[in-house]
Amino acid sequence: MNLIHVIILAIIEGITEFLPVSSTGHMIIASSIMGIAADPFVKLFTVAIQLGAILSVVVLYWKRFLQSVNFYLKLFIAFIPAAVFGFLFSKKIDALMESALTVGITLFIGGIILLFVDKWFNKPLIKEEKEISNLTALKIGFFQCLAMIPGTSRSAATIVGGMSQKLSRTAAAEFSFFLAVPTMFAATAKKLLDYHKDGHIFTGEEIKLLAIGNVIAFIVAMLAIKTFITFLERKGFKMFGWYRIVIGAIIIGLIYSGHPLQTI
Repeated sequence: MNLIHVIILAIIEGITEFLPVSSTGHMIIASSIMGIAADPFVKLFTVAIQLGAILSVVVLYWKRFLQSVNFYLKLFIAFIPAAVFGFLFSKKIDALMESALTVGITLFIGGIILLFVDKWFNKPLIKEEKEISNLTALKIGFFQCLAMIPGTSRSAATIVGGMSQKLSRTAAAEFSFFLAVPTMFAATAKKLLDYHKDGHIFTGEEIKLLAIGNVIAFIVAMLAIKTFITFLERKGFKMFGWYRIVIGAIIIGLIYSGHPLQTI
């Protein structure tokens, strides 16, 4: 992995982390096209640069993170299902990450679902985070567990989960952003710990690449979040649905045409 690879992957991460299109799917395609070897550092990098994207949420919505203890309680409750399922099924989740076909299929199926969610959930009752109950937060947390299947998209799963619980599109998207903070912090911390347990030691060059990747992901994610919310309020999810269908079909087509898509 070189600096150009880092810049491209960080831009992809920043754009796709909070959109309902699966950053994992895009990372697989980009890594395969660029011929990046799936070594331990590359696998760590693709998770660790999420930290930069996460910090963009804290910066953009900093007032929300200072408003009340109840805000953090709801995030904690919503985070619990993913923490439990992640702990219990970590090996199976890692095994799924080795399947590019799984990513392609879930992208495709998720795209079909996004074509209809605006019609299915068109009578929202909850328009602000403060109106979300603890039980509703827990239900959204279970939806987030679906994102453990590569290609599902954590953002898509939690937003659709929120809309199914009568949240408006904007409220569901924002709660998805907030929930990403503890979820991705935990995922990054676990990946760093596993990297250390496996006996790997960071070189100066690797630290530099991680720092650059996080800074770029942070800047791009800030722009992506603002653009996504504006677009979502005006247009809904249909365009993202068609986009996922196309990307999923491309991955499936490449696999069955004999192209060696590598996983990350």
